[in-house]
Amino acid sequence: MVLTDRAGLHETMTDGGGDDEATAPSPGPPRFLAAWPPPVSNDNHQGDEWCEARDSQSEAIAAPELDCLRGVLAPALLHAAAERAKDLDIGADRVLIQQGLIDEEAYLRYLTRWLRLGFEDFGEFSRTDCPLEDAQIPCATATGIVPLRVDDELVWVVAPRRLASHRLCGLLDDYPDTRPRLRLASAAALETFLARQGDRALANIASADLHQRHPMLSAAPRKAGPIWRQRLRRGACVAALLALPFFPDRDVTTTLLAAWFIGFAGLRLLACLCPRPTLPPSPRKPDAELPTYTVVAALYREADSVGPLVEALEALDYPREKLDLILVIEPDDLATRAALARIKRRPHLRVLIAPAVAPRTKPKALNYALAFARGSFIAVYDAEDRPDPDQLRAALAAFDATGPETACVQASLCIDNLTHSWLSRTFLAEYAGQFDLFLPGLAALGLPLPLGGTSNHFRTEVLRGIGGWDPHNVTEDADLGFRLARFGHRCVTIPSTTYEEAPIAFRNWLPQRARWMKGWIQTWEVHMRHPIRLWREIGWRGVVGLNLVVGGNVLSALAYPLLVLLAVMSAADRADLVPVWLGGWLVPDAPSTLHWLTIASGIASTLVVGLLGLARRRQLRHAGTLVLTPIYWLCLSMAAWRALAHFVWCPYRWDKTEHGVARRPHPLAPKPKARRQRWRLSA
Repeated sequence: MVLTDRAGLHETMTDGGGDDEATAPSPGPPRFLAAWPPPVSNDNHQGDEWCEARDSQSEAIAAPELDCLRGVLAPALLHAAAERAKDLDIGADRVLIQQGLIDEEAYLRYLTRWLRLGFEDFGEFSRTDCPLEDAQIPCATATGIVPLRVDDELVWVVAPRRLASHRLCGLLDDYPDTRPRLRLASAAALETFLARQGDRALANIASADLHQRHPMLSAAPRKAGPIWRQRLRRGACVAALLALPFFPDRDVTTTLLAAWFIGFAGLRLLACLCPRPTLPPSPRKPDAELPTYTVVAALYREADSVGPLVEALEALDYPREKLDLILVIEPDDLATRAALARIKRRPHLRVLIAPAVAPRTKPKALNYALAFARGSFIAVYDAEDRPDPDQLRAALAAFDATGPETACVQASLCIDNLTHSWLSRTFLAEYAGQFDLFLPGLAALGLPLPLGGTSNHFRTEVLRGIGGWDPHNVTEDADLGFRLARFGHRCVTIPSTTYEEAPIAFRNWLPQRARWMKGWIQTWEVHMRHPIRLWREIGWRGVVGLNLVVGGNVLSALAYPLLVLLAVMSAADRADLVPVWLGGWLVPDAPSTLHWLTIASGIASTLVVGLLGLARRRQLRHAGTLVLTPIYWLCLSMAAWRALAHFVWCPYRWDKTEHGVARRPHPLAPKPKARRQRWRLSA
């Protein structure tokens, strides 16, 4: 379902959005005219005499798509729109619409009368009138073109984008016979029609497309059957894993476990310390060469975060005419929907309602938004994100510099609420090491990246081609990074930062981290189903990387208390402090040095990576928090064991992280100020 706002110029031109905290200020129109034209919306048609109106003193405008507005809008305004359209390489109509100077439906009614075309509002059409198959509906939403049967004839309905109106004027001059088979519609009306009539198809694509196209790469249940049978299979696998330390030759198991643990710690240090290539500085790309960029945020119970999120997205240094903002919400989230209703709508901002089908996860909502994405590139943000204003341009520069094989660009994440608890400060060190050092190091080593769940930038067609996000994986980001590698694509990182809010209480931190751990278990299980096939697709380095980065992350957290127990028992046994009857079960034959070395390697790698990350962020004043690393590892172990239990009992449940509960100061590092485009009138 699509929520749209067809307000006219009155609403779009108002400054501010009331006194509600969730209301973001309206961006307002470009301020380059002393007096504004009267409001133009779909309710103020004065008849057909406007078609003959001309301003004899106005300059000729090289934008035929604006001819229908002569006598409706001021000549100076039309001329300025045409000049800006030339600078952006888009239609002048898109400038007026995206800047909020005319309602899209009002403009199209003027244009259809001028061109003698039909205007379509889809009021009398049903699903049977559209000959598209269900699988073709996403293509129609992406292109803005849909066929309809009208009186046994095929009519094409077009929602003009970019240069479509400009080219349409020339097309009708050259081929006037096409008029009877062509109609125009607003993008909002076309998308609402497709969302309503193709709801089942779009819901199926959002929830099951990956499983249907690539079943071996999906975390969805592979066999239909009662849920108890699925739980029994997963429980048997987990029970076998837990029984390994108690095998007769358990020292072999603990030694292998220690080797895995040390290997994960060693890879972290290697990735953080290895030299990495730096992208050459690229000149600022002209606005005319910028593609349309879709930005998506999936929201659930985020009423308090909506206003700041919209402000942050509006601050992006990107032409509004080429920015496609999508907020996707759940159908039962009335509070967030009400908060969005209080925000002044922008022509470039759309709100979608995800289908009410299982699973109820963020990746399913993102898949639904992907079907409506208009941009050549797509970025994903969370509700609490505050990206650097130049991040979209930085991502495009990275795509250009690294070639077409690069399908994803990952920006850095940084925590900015540091005054609440040691957890948030530990989160800062963890994120600094992960996104500023570890992931760039993995990219430099040529290994697949376990992506972060936000600030990912993708080539839209590549993302659609590999099946989008896995709606059944609760850590869809890590899975997507390895799936991109299996399809031959590359992921790189950029130093641009997105500031986030960390959980400030353990009761909020634990469900979030357990969900991440559960998703990493799902990711490892999916990609290790056929190890030989995986080896062929990503090579031995990729297989080792998967097992150390994803498997090692979870396994080290699971094994940490066991290794501590074994080390303590070994030391106690040497001091004759363990009863004979208990020592046979708990005291290993392997030397305690191995267990202490394993524990020390894990803690040391965390300390080194955290310190290097804090130094890179110039936040070494918070380094004292790292003294609590052994306690933090116990917390990680609790999350891992909870994740293992949830993997057996409720693998697809999404534990929601509460946002908007922390006081967030200004960003830690100064951001580049967004450069707003100002229109200039020619003399």
